[in-house]
Amino acid sequence: MAFIPHGKHLIAGEWLETEPKFSSEPAHGSVHQFSAGTIDIVNRACEAAEVAFWSYGRTSREERAVFLETIADEIEARAKSITEIGTQETGLPEARLDGERGRTTGQLRLFASHIRKGDYLDGRHDVALPDRKPLPRPDLLLIQRPIGPVAVFGASNFPLAFSTAGGDTAAALAAGCPVVVKGHSAHPGTGEIIAEAIYASINKTGMPKGVFSLIQGGRRDVGTSLVQHPFIKAVGFTGSLAGGRALFDLCASRPEPIPFFGELGSVNPMFLLPNAVAARGVDIAKGWAGSLTLGAGQFCTNPGIAVLVAGDTAETFTNAATEALEAVEPQVMLTNNIADAYRRGRDRVAASVAVRELLTTACDLRNATPSLFRTTGAEWLANHALGEEVFGPLGLIVTVADETEMLEVAHSFQGQLTCTLHLDPGDYDFGRRLLPVLERKAGRVLANGFPTGVEVADSMVHGGPYPASTNFGATSVGTLSIRRFLRPVCFQNIPKELRGADLAS
Repeated sequence: MAFIPHGKHLIAGEWLETEPKFSSEPAHGSVHQFSAGTIDIVNRACEAAEVAFWSYGRTSREERAVFLETIADEIEARAKSITEIGTQETGLPEARLDGERGRTTGQLRLFASHIRKGDYLDGRHDVALPDRKPLPRPDLLLIQRPIGPVAVFGASNFPLAFSTAGGDTAAALAAGCPVVVKGHSAHPGTGEIIAEAIYASINKTGMPKGVFSLIQGGRRDVGTSLVQHPFIKAVGFTGSLAGGRALFDLCASRPEPIPFFGELGSVNPMFLLPNAVAARGVDIAKGWAGSLTLGAGQFCTNPGIAVLVAGDTAETFTNAATEALEAVEPQVMLTNNIADAYRRGRDRVAASVAVRELLTTACDLRNATPSLFRTTGAEWLANHALGEEVFGPLGLIVTVADETEMLEVAHSFQGQLTCTLHLDPGDYDFGRRLLPVLERKAGRVLANGFPTGVEVADSMVHGGPYPASTNFGATSVGTLSIRRFLRPVCFQNIPKELRGADLAS
């Protein structure tokens, strides 16, 4: 039987209906009505999360691990319905949704395995030295403890992996923090069915009802009230630079400022070094075209800029990239608003006197086709607006005069999620000069690959200097992401009888 959303919020174990309503805008299939969030709903969810924290924050690692694994199981039990509603709402193909669901459940299970080991607690113990002269040393035990309720804003471009039960939610729950999710209105039905899976897991494992709530839609004041609620102790966000910066400023201006972990935007430049371009420039161009247009270019790791030294090999690369992009069929974008924003961004770039248009075609409604532009290193350095993200399949080739100018261009970039080097052994000398610059610019630096596709693993960093993210010391992917929602506490001379399992020593 097809999944038909009921359109309600999940607040502390209750499905609640509110006024006003909003309608989904699916790429295909039926339109559904959903309750829109209100400030009262926000208050109820945050109050329930605070109550839940006093018990959930003291659960054992094993209890939380079982909870995360149960959520993964419940999501997989709804696999067919999740893919069906997800493809309808977003226009993403079934294979993409199936893969993203596997990534989501795999992440939950990875976090369960990780917290069982206990290494993430970073425990440190300095035993008492009562006979030390001139002063004795007390018994000191440091451990990471959960910070309290966390607000999570669902992403438009990842209805599963960065939304209701995505990375931020999984990390917070693993840390011992209740979560209040502000669902994205681009895929409310998908958010609802995932919330049903979490609700079933709460009941199966006996977790407190307020450990998770889902608020659907709502005006801007709903998001504002959520990040400013005194019970919320941190915020996870994936979205636009403008929206994220506004929420970041609200978090900083609270009577009690709280951390805002926002992933905001990145153009993810690639630097193509001469020997690599000469040896395999055509293959790199084809690979770039595939990465640039993957998912209609709606990835935060979309490699929008290619920088290479001018010359015959650069012309070969440019011609191959143009040809590969010309063959890409129109793709459905996630929402009408995102499609409109892509067209505006494309038109802004096209209107610049500093660029030459290589490929652009008309696209209508929610459809997008690739756009490709070209500029020089000198023009790039004189026009900082060319470095602004265009969310969609738009590429810009920057041809520089020489390696010195390539270094200048590298220095000119703001913070990025990723930077890529394409190089062969003959390029290593210059690569050693370029790598320290890229290391300072990005959270992930890769060689001879393409940044779309973020592995969920212990070593992954998905973040970077501003404006890629608002906290350069954090990642939103990988097991290190759990640390965002913990804080160190030192316990001095605390009797073992008062310590929980994590403090046993």
